Amino acid sequence: MQLGSVRLEFPEGCNVILGQSHFIKTVEDLYEVMVSNVPGVKFGLAFCEASGKRLIRFEGNDPELIEVACKNAERIAAGHTFIIVLKEAFPINLLNAVKDCPEVCRIFCATANPVEVLIAETEQGRGIIGVIDGYPPLGREKEEDKGERKELLRKLGYKL
Repeated sequence: MQLGSVRLEFPEGCNVILGQSHFIKTVEDLYEVMVSNVPGVKFGLAFCEASGKRLIRFEGNDPELIEVACKNAERIAAGHTFIIVLKEAFPINLLNAVKDCPEVCRIFCATANPVEVLIAETEQGRGIIGVIDGYPPLGREKEEDKGERKELLRKLGYKL
């Protein structure tokens, strides 16, 4: 077995959701999840099929983000994985609906941070074994940091 990593590449201001699913129907069902849960979301999604024709299936409503999703899926090249690249929305607004999609088995990350996807490769193929999401912590938050966190959540409308 060989281990490696793939750095995701997506435009600044975008978020990604990276996950694993189990059926070709994933593409259409995730499309419906996106458009029915956040009106106006711009996104592209790509799904690596693990059997049959083994194609990268894709959908979305933004050509640039569809292309970004497809390029990342090609680089990851692990069967039955999907990536959603979105803007004008945050994963927190979609994540439960994505997880509730019947084909979705797991979510590896949902983030706007730099991401490295950890890959294991055998004679059979490739699989995601984890992700590195962002950077390590630099210390514990202080009272000033707590105040900034709470202010940000209220500014974004997540708290009263």
